[in-house]
Amino acid sequence: MNIESIGTWAGEVYKALENSDTRMLGMKALKKATKLKKDETMAALGWLGREGKIALVENDEELVVTLV
Repeated sequence: MNIESIGTWAGEVYKALENSDTRMLGMKALKKATKLKKDETMAALGWLGREGKIALVENDEELVVTLV
């Protein structure tokens, strides 16, 4: 894992969120859409969160990621 890889994964996560009808996905749907491993997805979310591009909401069942 390196910075370049994390940036690439962040781009994949961002595109998946952009292409969803609601601009939000739960973690399971996000992992399925991007085909990333859990640690890769979490690194990508950290990147996008630091850039202020996503919001995270925890509901009863799972973590939901939304574009802002």
